[in-house]
Amino acid sequence: MKKRDELMTVPEILEELGGISVRTFYRWREIGKFPAGFRLPNGDLRLYRSEFEAWLESLREAA
Repeated sequence: MKKRDELMTVPEILEELGGISVRTFYRWREIGKFPAGFRLPNGDLRLYRSEFEAWLESLREAA
């Protein structure tokens, strides 16, 4: 059976990134330095953990 990809909330993402500010997070999204994610019908933003981890890996490779 295939494991389902976890959906991350903005607070979970900020915590994983070591406590960056909400403003920094949204600025990174606006300028394309972070995956866009998607909005739920209630307006909340979500990002798949696999996309988040792929983004982190791309940062490691670029360093």
